[in-house]
Amino acid sequence: MPTFDAIIFDLGSTLIHFDGKWDQVESRADQALAYKLKEFGFEFDWADCLLLFRNKLEKYFEARDRNYIEHTTQVILRDTLTECGYPGVSEQVNRNALKAFYRVSQAHWKPESDAHATLNELKNRGYRLGMISNAADDADVQSLVDQARLRPYFDKILTSAGEGIRKPDERIFNKLLDHWRLAASKVAMVGDMLSADILGARNAGMFAVWIRRHADPEISQRDLQYIQPDAVIDTLSELLDLLQELSGDQK
Repeated sequence: MPTFDAIIFDLGSTLIHFDGKWDQVESRADQALAYKLKEFGFEFDWADCLLLFRNKLEKYFEARDRNYIEHTTQVILRDTLTECGYPGVSEQVNRNALKAFYRVSQAHWKPESDAHATLNELKNRGYRLGMISNAADDADVQSLVDQARLRPYFDKILTSAGEGIRKPDERIFNKLLDHWRLAASKVAMVGDMLSADILGARNAGMFAVWIRRHADPEISQRDLQYIQPDAVIDTLSELLDLLQELSGDQK
């Protein structure tokens, strides 16, 4: 029976959930970005440049799911502004504009009702907790973590934007293993994405727990044909009983 020393969590749709409609939120986020750039004095065809930004984002999202490399939204915005006639925009201006952009979506991310109780109990049982989030902007993830008051539970939080590597690439998982100086067999991964969280955990040699309460049914049905989790739960609170069963009540 496996006994784990540490648990790694995904963030979005695992510890927090999105309560908005993506297309509407994205439209408002684009407008917030435009307004902030106007405040900085940028003058160009806003409709064309916002469309260019969104098209670049979509191509970027497609590419990163193939090569598992994260170039970040900051790079995309910088390239967009260059093509719109503003090369060499400072990092501070870029970051302030993206802060306005992400503030719109951040308002729609809410902690799961059982997140705090589950994480608190895991800490009480002596588990070390880490987080790996696939995201195009590290600052956005850090804001979401603080907004949901999750930071005190975790001793290490990694993002693909911060590391330049996306799940399921095993290298990002190995960074946490190295941090803890633990073997993969002593760590479990909990996440909602079969193609990222579960496949990545399996690639790294970890026990993979799929939480499916927010998993997309169509994508999940497709991915289950070649990716199999070691365990399946529907809520975070179920993880406590699962770990107790697997450890033979040793925790």
